[in-house]
Amino acid sequence: MKRGAYLLNLGATPYREAWGLQRALAAAVSQGAIPDTVILLEHPPVITLGRRTDESAELHVPDAAEVEVVETDRGGKSTYHGPGQLVCYPILDLNRHGRDVKRYCRDLEESVIGTLAAFGIEGARIEGLTGVWLESPPRKICSIGVHISRWITTHGYALNVDLDPTPFSEWITACGLEDAAFTTMTRELDRSLGVDDVRAEAAAAIADVFGLQLDELPAEDGLGLWPQPVHDKLAAKPLRAAARSGEAIGVEQVPARP
Repeated sequence: MKRGAYLLNLGATPYREAWGLQRALAAAVSQGAIPDTVILLEHPPVITLGRRTDESAELHVPDAAEVEVVETDRGGKSTYHGPGQLVCYPILDLNRHGRDVKRYCRDLEESVIGTLAAFGIEGARIEGLTGVWLESPPRKICSIGVHISRWITTHGYALNVDLDPTPFSEWITACGLEDAAFTTMTRELDRSLGVDDVRAEAAAAIADVFGLQLDELPAEDGLGLWPQPVHDKLAAKPLRAAARSGEAIGVEQVPARP
């Protein structure tokens, strides 16, 4: 039986605003005030730095580039977000989904693979690398980076639907990978496709993988959540990185439950 959850579809949302929303939702989920919640949105141009980013080696942004750079608490290295990329932030309580970080990341990848399959694109995992790729030759179509605190997840995945992949190779060393190729759904399909065309399939895929029955909320309902100073204080504590073959994970120390 599927578990009730919320779906929040947002448009273009500044990164810091979305990050604050995630923290508020994570606090509400951890307190049992709301069920698991999935956010789908786009970001204006932004480079985010994971906890393993080496800025001196990875950042080479042109002076004229109009892009924000934000340090985050997620795992992994640097990546780029921009219009034409579908970003998914699942705010899930892993006490209900196995309490297994590696499994959670694999399930996120599986939901992306299912989303791509709905459009006739065959996504794959590559051993030792994160995210979802297309093979022959290898090219990355989706990046994954998560943070888990007291078994509540934030951050998630970014699926390239229709954007210029130049920033991945010219502005940063994306995900710390030299000479990696990046692609988009429109490039692979050779036809027009927008983020709004992919939202429904992405929601259906993540609902299927995690056993959720998604109830869509009006977007304005998700933006007025109360401040969560206690959660913000906890989120500011030092994290430890948990890695699986370079997995893009940031994990806080999680106290054992009785």
